[in-house]
Amino acid sequence: MASAKKRPSKTQDNLVYGLVWLACFAPLVWLAWRGFMGELGANPIEKLIRELGVWGLRLLLAGLAITPAARILKQPRLIRFRRTIGLFAFSYIVLHLFSYIGVDLFFDWNQLWKDILKRPFITLGMLGFVLLIPLAVTSTNGWVIRMGRAAWSRLHKLIYLIVPLGVLHYYLLVKADHRPPIIYGVVFAALMLWRVWEGRRALLKSSP
Repeated sequence: MASAKKRPSKTQDNLVYGLVWLACFAPLVWLAWRGFMGELGANPIEKLIRELGVWGLRLLLAGLAITPAARILKQPRLIRFRRTIGLFAFSYIVLHLFSYIGVDLFFDWNQLWKDILKRPFITLGMLGFVLLIPLAVTSTNGWVIRMGRAAWSRLHKLIYLIVPLGVLHYYLLVKADHRPPIIYGVVFAALMLWRVWEGRRALLKSSP
């Protein structure tokens, strides 16, 4: 009889978690260092705000990629990193928003409201942020128990709306080079197609 697959030790688990945290935190440190060294270009405030948002979007896509990676690589334990990556994505998006409100608008709430109403890319970005809040709040195991797994899963399917809102927000924001948001849109579409394909395959397997 083949021996059971050895479960990683607590030390190995902690090491991997540490690497995930480091990978998620590193862009913020790098941005702070570039800002300190004056390497954020001619408009450092705009560059900082945009980079924080882009990293939030990248991490949302990374979180969506965890499930396909776990299935394809036959490494189900990868799923446990999805929540950590999602919370880091939310943190970057919060920093993106509050950098815009605090550094760019100087907490001019009236101007913020005007921007939300008149500038489509800000409207879409704010909508995505508002929809992301309940996902961040209910990310703990306690909320899964309180809501029930089925209701919790339905709520967290909002991510499939939030990410394209983020891509559109980014696309409308940029004035010249639209390639990065298009690439992120293609990545999102590929991840959704994989889910459709996987769902159909599971359905066919369960059919008599």
